[in-house]
Amino acid sequence: MVCSMPGASSRLALFLCGCYVVALRVHATEHHGAEDHETDCYMAAVYEHQPILSLDPLALTGRKQALELMRQNLDIYEQQVMTAAQKGVQIIVFPEDGIHGFNFTRTSIYPFLDFMPSSPLGGWNPCLEPHRFSDTEVLQRLSCMAIKGDMFLVANLGTKHPCQSSDPGCPSDGRYQFNTNIVFSNNGTFVACYHKKNLYFEAAFDTPLQVDGTVFDTPFAGKFGVFTCFDVLFFDPAISLLRDAEVKHVVFPAAWMNQLPLLAAVQIQRAFAMAFGVNFLAANIHHPSLGMTGSGIHSPLKSVWHHDMENLTGHLIMAQVANNPQGLVGTENVADKMDPSHGQFLQLLAADSSCEKDAQEAHCGGATQWSTSAAPTFHSEMMYDNFTLVPVWEKEGYLRVCANGLCCHFLYRRPTVSAELYALGVFDGLHTVHGTYYVQVCSLVKCGGLGFDTCGQEVTEATGIFEFHLWGNFSTPYIFPLFLTSGMTLETPDQLGWKNGHYFLRESGLSSGLVTAALYGRVYERD
Repeated sequence: MVCSMPGASSRLALFLCGCYVVALRVHATEHHGAEDHETDCYMAAVYEHQPILSLDPLALTGRKQALELMRQNLDIYEQQVMTAAQKGVQIIVFPEDGIHGFNFTRTSIYPFLDFMPSSPLGGWNPCLEPHRFSDTEVLQRLSCMAIKGDMFLVANLGTKHPCQSSDPGCPSDGRYQFNTNIVFSNNGTFVACYHKKNLYFEAAFDTPLQVDGTVFDTPFAGKFGVFTCFDVLFFDPAISLLRDAEVKHVVFPAAWMNQLPLLAAVQIQRAFAMAFGVNFLAANIHHPSLGMTGSGIHSPLKSVWHHDMENLTGHLIMAQVANNPQGLVGTENVADKMDPSHGQFLQLLAADSSCEKDAQEAHCGGATQWSTSAAPTFHSEMMYDNFTLVPVWEKEGYLRVCANGLCCHFLYRRPTVSAELYALGVFDGLHTVHGTYYVQVCSLVKCGGLGFDTCGQEVTEATGIFEFHLWGNFSTPYIFPLFLTSGMTLETPDQLGWKNGHYFLRESGLSSGLVTAALYGRVYERD
């Protein structure tokens, strides 16, 4: 499966019309300066990297051999920096684990770790001060790349931090080992580092004792937040750093394994941008045999992305990004009053709320005028969770399904009924496989086949076209709108927001068959 926004590879991929013409003219001919912040946009790049990996990550090796392997990946990084520089890119993001790889033990990764002192390093320039600290060869190379490309550079590497026995958290070997994002300015100066908080089966690394709410400032777009991969599903640091209202951009190195139908890489990246009204610069590892692909530059309204399960090559994405992203949540449309389906949606919301008190009831009697037939409830595993579902059989109608107090509603019509099974599902509970966290989910999915037991299987192609409202009575304000159509295509809903205590997603013009439309709520306090 290859899915890439047209023009997102060798050609410059642009979005957010109205600001890019001026910005291109400036950045193609001038160096970046303080005056850049006065423009409306900046140039960004993310690189999905096909890493050169250790043949045996469990084997013990020396620093020299480790540096040689990492040099090969860094050479590729530098090529991408120079390509991006030709387009006036001001910030580039590289993926998690892209330099050293993965599947190490705590001992076997040690030669791959750069030294990072625990004290703040403001003003340190590894490229110009290579002898200030030993074992900083990777940091030096990255710093020099930032200088050569005249751009901010965000990369992920393993770092080691010595600690004393008097430190109650100090590991027995006398050092912390962290999964670390590092940020350099365009003059190669150290700007920020972030130690990954929410590790995903990473035995080689320690969990930092305190959460790094890492934010860095730029002269061209203001403040950026930083976190890594699995962090995106947790309050700290992903949500907590957004308490700073000036953080309007996020850089996101990842080594994300896609899991459909709800957590493909580009799905969650775009969902975060839409949910919180920020620009989201996401760089993923490219390793199709492990299900790793999916990178993008996402705004709340548009995305430039890449998803490729077929080719074994890296991919550079470049795009123009608005300094002040325009949000989608809560948008109003004058046409709402003229849309009969939206009027029906509002009537359903205003209907007797007592129908939601019975969590096992599948239909709300007050809305039967839009239900063409009763549909049976059934259970099926989706994302390792036991979802309660109802099939979507008719050309148009209204369905409702509940579990543990969460009721999901689906008002829909479609031009034709395709030879596919769709189902509306609900889950309200603790997810316990590959991580433990509490979710509330309302999801419309295309099933893998025509049997109920195929609902929840991984699907990438679909033909069903819907006009619909999807909503639920969520108890959390943290809801990720997941919206995916055939061929791993990202769609932008017509409207998102809260109405009468319910969060809803509205869509009236799909461009291709619907794979997933979901509202993925995170109840952080119940993890």
